[in-house]
Amino acid sequence: MTEALRCQDLYRFFRAGDEETLALRGVSLQVARGETVAVVGPSGSGKSTLLGCLAGLDEPAGGAVTIGGEQISHRPEPLRAKIRSRRLGILLQSGNLLAHLDVRDNIRLAQAAAGRKPSRSPESLLEEVGLSGRGRAIPTELSGGELARAGLAVALSNEPDVLLADEPTGELDGQTEQVVLELIRSGARRGQGVLLVTHSAVVMRIADRVIELHDGRIVA
Repeated sequence: MTEALRCQDLYRFFRAGDEETLALRGVSLQVARGETVAVVGPSGSGKSTLLGCLAGLDEPAGGAVTIGGEQISHRPEPLRAKIRSRRLGILLQSGNLLAHLDVRDNIRLAQAAAGRKPSRSPESLLEEVGLSGRGRAIPTELSGGELARAGLAVALSNEPDVLLADEPTGELDGQTEQVVLELIRSGARRGQGVLLVTHSAVVMRIADRVIELHDGRIVA
């Protein structure tokens, strides 16, 4: 299978006074197109730091990240932002939607940032995630489950090479969780690479592979 994401020998250090914390210690992984990978580990293991480096939201001290064959790490932030907008869908636990825009305009903004003509309308994306008729709602008018599905619609709106998700079902009830996971899997079936950071056994069950982090290293 064609590679969607690769990171090689990632290191990330944090310093507070004389104390230095090694958040990532030589992490290497790959995600193929059509593959779903779950990253698990205890709190403080480096999962969130890894996700930030993969998304180009944080810079590794060493190593490199490539998305769809294009290196995103160690590039100027404007270029990283451009690569993110074209090649990545990012689903965070919160903050996926701009509060002052309705759901439809959040999707339109993400599509415009990608810089190419979208093949799918905001209405079709909202129908897919079960939010038909909610396009004019602003985020404060949505329930928790609706926010999760709207955030996923935004993350998928640029037809990314890779979807990165942080605890995508953390605050959802069982029924909504199943809907969101099926939508994520459908993206993988269309050829996206998917990497999920999670503590959930349910999420792990949909993954093709599970990678365990501990103290900034891959241990399993």
